[in-house]
Amino acid sequence: MELILDTMNYFSVLMLVVLGLVVIFGLMNVINMAHGEFMLIGAYTVVAMTGAGASFWLALIVAPITAALAGLAVEYFVVQRIYHRFLDTILATWGVSLIIKQAVILIFGPTAQTVPNPLSGSMEVLGVAYPRMRLLIMAVSVALTLGLYLALFRSNIGLKLRAVIANRNMASALGLNTRRMDMACFSLGAGLAGFAGAMMSPVMSVDPHMGVGFLIPSFLAILVGGVNSLAGPLFGVAAISGSSNLIAGWLSQADTQVIVFVLCMVLIRFFPEGVLNKRKR
Repeated sequence: MELILDTMNYFSVLMLVVLGLVVIFGLMNVINMAHGEFMLIGAYTVVAMTGAGASFWLALIVAPITAALAGLAVEYFVVQRIYHRFLDTILATWGVSLIIKQAVILIFGPTAQTVPNPLSGSMEVLGVAYPRMRLLIMAVSVALTLGLYLALFRSNIGLKLRAVIANRNMASALGLNTRRMDMACFSLGAGLAGFAGAMMSPVMSVDPHMGVGFLIPSFLAILVGGVNSLAGPLFGVAAISGSSNLIAGWLSQADTQVIVFVLCMVLIRFFPEGVLNKRKR
């Protein structure tokens, strides 16, 4: 049961990060190398506000808004000019990530910061005492995944967004404001990343490099599962979190990461469109 709970917790944490990538990478076809730094913005917003005496729950509301505004600025000044140059988005967003990371170091310093846990203590789950904050992260991850699914596939706004993704020129000819859709999509992805960083700040050390450890597994989860629906990323996150926790019971953390990455490479080799997507002839 403890192994199952640990796997579910890692699944929930990784899913919080992947939700933002689903919007930016999966739907906009933009490789956002600054996604981890938008997490930093959310986490350090919580650090700044709780350090000033504000409650964690208020900071949890402000953090995604701050990250979304930062994402809106990045999209307006940088990304909008290179949408049609796929590889250039990697270099441009990587530069943005370096700028944000160095700005965080200049403001808060290179050392790790801590955030008081608003839900200290444990709760018994089927005979196992498990931290309440981690259980809350699981619940929030499920709720956000369901909310994003309803927004993308069961709402008028989601229909318009998917129309722009499917055929931008036709959507523009039918009267949709594709430019506004791009801005909203990128800022939403950045806001989700900021919320993930804020939500995880009480359960891990907040340092300028915290986003890097989630960026590669998140991209791999999307590539393994596919991006045509939320089922693909869910499968990818489940595969990575499950295999990581299972292998970590016998091997070291470094060996576990190597084996998991090799398994992901094999799956991507034989399923380049994602495991849940049909292979193109």
